[in-house]
Amino acid sequence: MIQIYNTLTRQKEVFKPIEEGKVRMYVCGPTVYNYIHIGNGRSAVAFDTVRRYLEYRGYKVNYVLNFTDVDDKIIRTAQEVGKTAPEIAQKFIEAFNQDTAALEVKPACFNPKVMDHIPDIIEFIEALIEKGYAYISQGDVYYRTRKFEKYGQLSDQSIDELETGASQRMGNEQQIKEDPLDFALWKSAKPGEISWKAPWGAGRPGWHIECSVMATKHLGDTIDIHGGGQDLEFPHHENEIAQSEAKTGKTFANYWMHNGFVTIGEDEEKMSKSLGNFVTVHEMVQKVDPQVLRFFLATTHYRRPLRYSEVTFKEAETNLNRLRIAYENLDFRLNDSQVTTDQDVELLEKWNQSLTQFTTEMDDDFNAANGMTILYEMAKWLNIYAQEAVVSRAVIEQVLVDYRELLSIFGIYFQQELVDAEVEALIAERNQARAERNFARSDEIRDLFKEQGIVLEDTPQGTRWRREK
Repeated sequence: MIQIYNTLTRQKEVFKPIEEGKVRMYVCGPTVYNYIHIGNGRSAVAFDTVRRYLEYRGYKVNYVLNFTDVDDKIIRTAQEVGKTAPEIAQKFIEAFNQDTAALEVKPACFNPKVMDHIPDIIEFIEALIEKGYAYISQGDVYYRTRKFEKYGQLSDQSIDELETGASQRMGNEQQIKEDPLDFALWKSAKPGEISWKAPWGAGRPGWHIECSVMATKHLGDTIDIHGGGQDLEFPHHENEIAQSEAKTGKTFANYWMHNGFVTIGEDEEKMSKSLGNFVTVHEMVQKVDPQVLRFFLATTHYRRPLRYSEVTFKEAETNLNRLRIAYENLDFRLNDSQVTTDQDVELLEKWNQSLTQFTTEMDDDFNAANGMTILYEMAKWLNIYAQEAVVSRAVIEQVLVDYRELLSIFGIYFQQELVDAEVEALIAERNQARAERNFARSDEIRDLFKEQGIVLEDTPQGTRWRREK
């Protein structure tokens, strides 16, 4: 029984999908004006892990992640480099897809883009105007925030608190609004900016309206899960609820999920482009094993902050290597395994208890940290069994299948090394040299392997080798 911490109610709730066996899931994607940083990558990985676990538990997940491809930042970037907004957007959409693929993030079922949904956005805004939830002012369109009685519920803020903050804002926009709390649904065109025709004048959508339109268009008026970073809780997701429920009269999303920030530095400051303290995924995957970065991002509980430093990253690398070596140790024993043994049933019963424990931990709000604790215990089991004098092929094959499946929930895959004929020949030569007590040649071959990043392990079952990760 899966439980999800619902930001809206601030408590864990039993997950009950709208449609049995199916999940409608919408996650806010990037504004594509630059490469994503590790904080953005964490959101992509966190919700990919949630999706993968739901699929592991038997659900069919319709996963939609949008691209904001028209925005002030995109327009500004385009002007700075002498390109069009669509050109900038397309460049960084492709970069996002490449970078997340390196992190083993599964492609979304659909990636809607703002520029492909302008008619839908205009139609949605027209409906809000007709219902009295929106109004036109000097070519802009604004949402009447006070008219939506539940405004502030998601972010747990009262209308008075929000009013105090809004009244301190400055700028021309504040002069043409009915209320400082109101937010833009449509922005009138400025000279040289990309724009579209609308009944109230040329312009482009405000930021918040796009997700209301694309989520309801592709997943229905009510969706199961809406996800995004904690920084989107207010005002973006708060505004999405107000817009969507005002138009449809229905609950917009049954479960709201928000992932924690990636922090950096001694002060554990939030990583962000605005603060200039970010490291891009694009840079990282060129320098480090992308599997280690994925493991680092995926194995802390999604709601907790994740501290990025050389130390924490190295810890992730070490832990991933523990899991990998355990897999390789047991996989190696297939070479001399028996078909079955008398202990198979007992061994697999104990193994299945671990599988049940893993599910119990992950059912509790996708607790990756606790799930990984079970996987570390499983890795110990693999190592211990690999040392047995007699092992069962049936047990090894079942255990490795399950182990790989659980790791795949976190986007981790262990590729078996291709057999290198030269390495095998040198190992045979080294064994012969040792048998002939030619230790100089034996040591020479071992040193050569060390230079090539190849580790030799002499076991009772023979010499095995692996490449250092």
